[in-house]
Amino acid sequence: MTEISASDLTLEEKASLTSGADFWTTKAVDRVGIPSVMMTDGPHGLRKQAGSTDHLGLAGSVPATCFPPAVGIGSSFDPELIERVGAAIGVEAAIEDVAVVLGPGINIKRSPLCGRNFEYFSEDPIVSGVLGAASVRGIQSQGVGTSLKHFAANNQEFDRMRASSDVDPRPLREIYLRGFERVVKDASPWTVMCSYNKLNGVWTSEDPWLLTSVLRDDWGFDGLVVSDWGAVNDRVVGVAAGLDLEMPASGGRTDAQLVAAVRAGTLDESVLDTAADRAIDLVRKAGARPVAEGPLDVDAHHALAREAAGRSIVLLKNDDALLPLQKEQKVAVIGAFATEPRFQGAGSSLINPTRIDKALDEMRAFGGEQVTYAPGFAVEGGAIAAEGRSADHLRAEAVDAAGSADVAVLFLGLPAAEESEGFDREHIDLPAAQLAVLDAVLEVNPRVVVVLSNGGVVALPFADRVPTIVESWLLGQAGGGAVADVLYGVVNPSGKLTETVPVRLEDNPSYGNFPGEFGHVRYGEGLLVGYRWYDAKRLDVTYPFGHGLSYTTFEYGPATAEVGADGDITVRVEITNVGDRDGREVVQVYVAPAQSIVQRAPRELKAFASVALGAGEARVVELTVRREDLAYWDVRIDGWIVEGGTYTVDVAASSRDLRSTVSVEIVGDPVHQELTMNSSVGDLMSHPVAGPIVQQALGGLMGGGDAAAASMMPNDDAMQKMMASFPIGRLAGFPGLPVTFEQIEQLVAAANAGE
Repeated sequence: MTEISASDLTLEEKASLTSGADFWTTKAVDRVGIPSVMMTDGPHGLRKQAGSTDHLGLAGSVPATCFPPAVGIGSSFDPELIERVGAAIGVEAAIEDVAVVLGPGINIKRSPLCGRNFEYFSEDPIVSGVLGAASVRGIQSQGVGTSLKHFAANNQEFDRMRASSDVDPRPLREIYLRGFERVVKDASPWTVMCSYNKLNGVWTSEDPWLLTSVLRDDWGFDGLVVSDWGAVNDRVVGVAAGLDLEMPASGGRTDAQLVAAVRAGTLDESVLDTAADRAIDLVRKAGARPVAEGPLDVDAHHALAREAAGRSIVLLKNDDALLPLQKEQKVAVIGAFATEPRFQGAGSSLINPTRIDKALDEMRAFGGEQVTYAPGFAVEGGAIAAEGRSADHLRAEAVDAAGSADVAVLFLGLPAAEESEGFDREHIDLPAAQLAVLDAVLEVNPRVVVVLSNGGVVALPFADRVPTIVESWLLGQAGGGAVADVLYGVVNPSGKLTETVPVRLEDNPSYGNFPGEFGHVRYGEGLLVGYRWYDAKRLDVTYPFGHGLSYTTFEYGPATAEVGADGDITVRVEITNVGDRDGREVVQVYVAPAQSIVQRAPRELKAFASVALGAGEARVVELTVRREDLAYWDVRIDGWIVEGGTYTVDVAASSRDLRSTVSVEIVGDPVHQELTMNSSVGDLMSHPVAGPIVQQALGGLMGGGDAAAASMMPNDDAMQKMMASFPIGRLAGFPGLPVTFEQIEQLVAAANAGE
């Protein structure tokens, strides 16, 4: 079908190619040999439904490897690892003859309450963009397409199919679109999925600015735009805006609307041709994949899932080197999550795993009879809850087990019912029954390790009372083994937080503007999302963005930074593993201009690298900060601008653990802003062309030589600040300023002409 295009099809056939045949497949056109292709949910594994179909994870799916969701594997900060996992997902998709895996999801974690945060990488767009691009590269390396989602500003589940995300231009470009831009430009996903919501009052499925001007014209995307399942509001308007494929099927109803619109002259047939050609191109790409040979190597993929899960774990605290555990220690394992693991989130990403590792079993593989167990509490819907034992009885058992152990390991976490696609969380607290067990255990044994299972950030009011805290997120089907590997030191933890752990929910920047009301949610925090907010407000946090400990220690040497001919900054720093264990450090580079004419965060992450170092090994690590990532979105010209001047470059172990600082000089971009009579005196004086003209011409225009110029811009600082914001068109007629309106018009015209 290499030569087939929309010109070979009837009007009805063109329309048919731009909507689904059923829930998961596109329509075929048998007359010209265009086959149907299948899309399935992801993104941390394959969810191919074999019977009943839905997008909420209610119906079953074929067995597939459940890798760590983005909330976990994102903490690895390792694009290479994520690309390997993506390639494995691509292999499983190819074996199942799936053309497109619906993922990755890279939406920003604006609020810890978002019920779908477990599917997203970070509160930072550079992290989301770099890791999202790695996932796309991995999956597509196997001849299977991806669908970058959810485009765009889809940061909550409440009223997600109707609400308008009302976002100002700078945060929209710099925070919420920047990651998407990175993935599109670096990895060329086959498809982009538009979200359910409105963006500034316009449905994303019918927004020509978003789907065409930004995505295609600005970023160069040449793939297919598919709707989220059920996201289409008006099919005709959507196709004209740049929406190519409606999913799922509409039973032919909306196809008929397209045909009618073309025949009525309200939709140009060439627009439909473009969408149909993109659908044909997607089928062509899928058909180019060689036939995959099965069966799936279940053991190899499970081993990769275990490796990835181990790399996802974040050691938040480890006072007195309580970890790693020793095999001869008596260890009391407490908490139902140790035997009833919560390893993925609910909804459309729900994977039917090939197997499930349980932490208790895996810990006993290391510690044998030295490892005892008490459930401590019941998880809603779990086996312990079904037994009907009272909370008091379960807590008493936990206290007995902890009192006779060298170390107590408590598995605490969020029940599945508290976080899922489709609704948001109401708080960030762990269940009271679990906290009561922790308090009781601490009374009899202070040597406590808390292991968390959660898809979103939780409050840690016990952080100063517990010596060791392990954030294990949701780790996929091999998470139980990975937790045991880390607890017993087989794996040295290396994960870092991709989101801030606040002291309390009320400190979060979106608090008061989430989830909105009456169909609108105002992104009132603007640019200060995540760590940008906490750092700008100098708020205490429980654990900062980028934080994570190791069983070894890393020392940072002095950093150097050099600006290349292309404007990128090359940062070099020597990292030394000064401990006696092999380990891995995530080196982070934060950048900020010393001065700026616009609001900026105190520092922003612009590059990172995951570096493996043997015990005693030292290595110079090189990181690249892209010039384009230094830019802010200038609302005056509706474009990106890199400010010139001195920039501070911090090499760090977290956003608040700065190890080495260096400065670089950056040549700025010219800002060609048209002056008007409402431009300020400050605008006039700082204009690259107008400034020198004004300095020379002011005296003559005012009729008083240098004295008049001095009266207009006096040396007094307060007066200069006042005059800097004064509209130049209103200077005419002011006492002491003998200048006419016409003379000012001439000056503005000369400045704009560059004369």
